[in-house]
Amino acid sequence: MSLDFQTSPDPAAWLDDVLAAFNCQTGTLHKADGGFLDLVVAKGVPDFLLPKISRIPFGKGIAGAAAERREPVELCNLQEDLGDVARPDARQTQVSGSLAVPVFAPDGERVLGTLGVGMHAPHDFSADEKARLAAIATQVGAVWSAN
Repeated sequence: MSLDFQTSPDPAAWLDDVLAAFNCQTGTLHKADGGFLDLVVAKGVPDFLLPKISRIPFGKGIAGAAAERREPVELCNLQEDLGDVARPDARQTQVSGSLAVPVFAPDGERVLGTLGVGMHAPHDFSADEKARLAAIATQVGAVWSAN
């Protein structure tokens, strides 16, 4: 799957397209700043949680774990199992199935941020879905690197 991030400079529009493509109700896009992830845009996340996800250290939460591990991080049912990555406040999103992937620079070395999606129903993301979201994150990384 390829979304055209080159034609629109609007990360909110990017995230809308990603959510539609994955049939998800929530999503976040974070940009790396040192060892932290700064929120660029969020969709479907309750307003009272935005301060908690506006700046996330690498290694904390699902997005932080994806950035630190440099690989997709998934939870099938966040409402029942926080795994070893999600924080208890994450349940307040009302999301069950969630997936976050790192956004890499074109060199494939530097983590530029993370892209995360979530749905209200429990969901095991397939290897294909993880690969598709990672491919989209690669497109985001290319745009960010060009700017």
